[in-house]
Amino acid sequence: MGRRSVDGSALGASPAWQAEVASISVRFGSRVLEELGEAARELGGSRVWLATDPGLVAAGHPQRARRSLEAAGIAVRLYAEAEENPTESRVESAAAEAREWGPDLIVGLGGGSALDVAKAVNLLLPGGRRIAEWQGLHRPEGPLLPSIGVPTTAGTGSEAQSYALVSTDEGHRKMACGAREARFRTVLLDPSLPASAPPRVAALAGLDALSHALESLVSTRSNPISRVWSLAAWCRIERALPEVLAGEAAAEVWGGLLLGAHLAGAAIEQSMLGAAHATANPLTARYGVPHGAAVSLMLPHVVRFNAEADPGLYADLGSGVALDADPSRRTRSADSLAGWVRGLASTAGIPECLAAAGVPETDLPELADEAAEQWTGRFNPRALDRAGALELYRVAWPPPGERPAPL
Repeated sequence: MGRRSVDGSALGASPAWQAEVASISVRFGSRVLEELGEAARELGGSRVWLATDPGLVAAGHPQRARRSLEAAGIAVRLYAEAEENPTESRVESAAAEAREWGPDLIVGLGGGSALDVAKAVNLLLPGGRRIAEWQGLHRPEGPLLPSIGVPTTAGTGSEAQSYALVSTDEGHRKMACGAREARFRTVLLDPSLPASAPPRVAALAGLDALSHALESLVSTRSNPISRVWSLAAWCRIERALPEVLAGEAAAEVWGGLLLGAHLAGAAIEQSMLGAAHATANPLTARYGVPHGAAVSLMLPHVVRFNAEADPGLYADLGSGVALDADPSRRTRSADSLAGWVRGLASTAGIPECLAAAGVPETDLPELADEAAEQWTGRFNPRALDRAGALELYRVAWPPPGERPAPL
């Protein structure tokens, strides 16, 4: 893919957000992980702190990364304790360990959680601040370390973003903690990595990437640059994901999905997300529903919810899922899109409704309170307040055959 850059003025971009489009060096190709040592040397690295997780150690990928780094004469400290939805205390503990090692470069190798840990540790390395103080977008007082991101799932797109998602110790509320300087300088996109993931992990990651493309496209903060990336991501994910879920994906299909997930992550960086993520996060925090499952369960309902306010909202997606060009038929088009997403989720074994996911109906009002406070909901094209969140949960809750009329 080479170096990603966009001339915002050519797309009619305003100067206010032209400045936010930074270049990231992206290496894309099968077994590009073997180039990690070379990429680290280009950034001046000699002592690397490498964040990953135990499952990847069992698969052997961090060992491959270490060999590449050491072959380039680089010392490596491996941190293999990244866990799903990393908490503030865990990332602060990891930062203390990294600070003791004294790295001059950070590498994140893994799914979104390992990449989040790498970015959070980079923010915390200078010391003196807690990760909660980084919530939002900040300007560091001094330089951060150069860093490299290597995603092993085609899902979060975290490698393209400035934010680390960290959960609070109490309540497991997700905080987006970031700085432009925390974004990875170099990204290695190796399709052989997600292709080796367990099928369930790959399915949930792919559904998450799909939600990123759709939500970033219609976000209230979308702009000409983000829409280019959202649509490019959609085209790749829409083609690749059904084959991945069916277990029939060739190498080039995995490459398309991985590139699509990365482009969707780049779109999020510019435009943010929406109500599917706002309503999914409390399901993960309260009931341990995996993020990809929670988002894909809620996404069809959010598509219909949004389209009721603006029937043409998803018209830019074209004919990929038989969306109608006739404005008078676009409500049905959004319904087609929602049904297609639900079909993919069913193929992946995602519960059809909240009741089947173990969510008590009596909890819906409290869930709505929590969803209305989620930062992602602020960018949904249809305003998401408590009443809107409760409406979405109620539509998503009933067992099959007992659903109310569509929104």
